[in-house]
Amino acid sequence: MPQNQAAQIVYFSHGGGPLPILGDPGHQAMVEFMTRLPARLKKPEMILVVSAHWEERAATLTGAHNPPMFYDYYGFPPESYNITYPAPGSPEQASRIAALLETNHIPSVINTQRGYDHGLFIPLKLMYPQADIPCVQLSLIAGLSPERHVELGAALREMLNENVLVIGSGFSFHNLRAFWSGALNAPDPANDAFQNWLIETCTTSMPEAQRENRLINWDQAPSARYCHPREEHLLPLHMCQGMAGHPAEIVFDDRILGKRSVGFLW
Repeated sequence: MPQNQAAQIVYFSHGGGPLPILGDPGHQAMVEFMTRLPARLKKPEMILVVSAHWEERAATLTGAHNPPMFYDYYGFPPESYNITYPAPGSPEQASRIAALLETNHIPSVINTQRGYDHGLFIPLKLMYPQADIPCVQLSLIAGLSPERHVELGAALREMLNENVLVIGSGFSFHNLRAFWSGALNAPDPANDAFQNWLIETCTTSMPEAQRENRLINWDQAPSARYCHPREEHLLPLHMCQGMAGHPAEIVFDDRILGKRSVGFLW
């Protein structure tokens, strides 16, 4: 992270629904990573989360003072619908971020009714269980244009000198059928090829225009559509890289639900 950058930016895989909180053994590496990660970070004054589980026609921000829980999963045990994460919202920050997006030609909306989805409350419950840091959630933009999400990140660069934590909450491997087929932790060369491409793209020294071009054309990477039949879990990475504008450090490279996944810190 450059010395003149106060903001911290991270992209990671948020896991399968509430399973990390429920003690699923396939999430052990992820849970250990999440619980250790805050020790590497300065405690932020505000957390902005771009979740793979929210898409809107215009970039939309949560604007409630106390956002409710939004259990955007189904078929799990009853206790998974009793998970709470009572972190305060920040209407003031939401308004400021919306204005910043508009200034940079990204149409924005504030939704005062929507709650925190599991792309926010699962990782943050592991990272900051005291729930004492104001949070704002930001949607993806419908249509899932890679270029537009790089631009979304770039529009937030004015925040780089602030003590904020920006989280791209997705999953660098998100082929649901592949999670549940084959032997657990079996070799998967196709997945490895894509994860290695992500590491090369995000961590190697190269002109930023070249890095952004690689991300914009991510579907030309090895095994891209095998790892992401639909790209909503990858695009939070585009937002993070677009905002950071420099190479990342790899901070997670392990298995979740038997499949290799990676995480990056800027």
